[in-house]
Amino acid sequence: MTTTLRPTEPLQRAADGALSRHFQVCVNGRPVGVVHLSTHPVFGPSVALIDDLRIEEPDRGRGRGAVAALAAEEVARGWGCRRIEIRVPADAGAALRLTAALGYVHRNRGMEKPLGDTPPELPAGSRGRPMTEAEYGPWLEHTRAHYAQDWIDRGVPEAEAWAKSERDHANALPQGLATGNTLMSVLEHEGDRVGTLWLSLAGDSAFVFDVETEESARGRGHGRSLMLLAEARAIAAGKRALGLNVFAGNTPAERLYESLGYVPTSYVMYKNLL
Repeated sequence: MTTTLRPTEPLQRAADGALSRHFQVCVNGRPVGVVHLSTHPVFGPSVALIDDLRIEEPDRGRGRGAVAALAAEEVARGWGCRRIEIRVPADAGAALRLTAALGYVHRNRGMEKPLGDTPPELPAGSRGRPMTEAEYGPWLEHTRAHYAQDWIDRGVPEAEAWAKSERDHANALPQGLATGNTLMSVLEHEGDRVGTLWLSLAGDSAFVFDVETEESARGRGHGRSLMLLAEARAIAAGKRALGLNVFAGNTPAERLYESLGYVPTSYVMYKNLL
């Protein structure tokens, strides 16, 4: 049997050059699923994104998804893309196994924790306070560089990584410390600065954009205190859940989040197209 992709619309071209197209997955001409492929909204035309890949229940487990994914890669190569990405729900075990078998690499995962009604208390001697304007500039410079390096370390070309860092921070912090629905905090312990927290309160759930313990204060439990501070701030703002992103290979952070009750919600997988 022959599995192919059949376009269901003309190639879509946006004003900024972005491409997208919907396909049917067909077996000997019979529709068995769908694929939606686009160029990446963040990384641009050199990176493809599989927005959707679904095989109908009766045809699952027969390799249709694998062939459809490989066919999507060929389309992406035809568009001139050098990399392809897909976000897989954490509960889609079969899809995770499939992407790994096809050579996709886990880059980062989203995690979330439901929140109760009572804010957790920080350890004795620890307190959170607002970040000052004097602290904000050096923090922003450091965070942009660290964020770019995280992407570089995971296969994103340096120019793309820096452009993403500049764009993401500009979009998320248009007014700096005065940006709405944003809390920038400093954690102190016994009067000494030991870490920083960037928390977004936009939307139904709160989201930790950045959390970092000062290098000289690591290994003393302050990372856990920072996350407790995030939970306390989120609960005080009336949020029912707290989300975050963690890069693959950051084992200490993964262990910390799991110990605090965070569970994976999705995995981002990528593959370089040769």
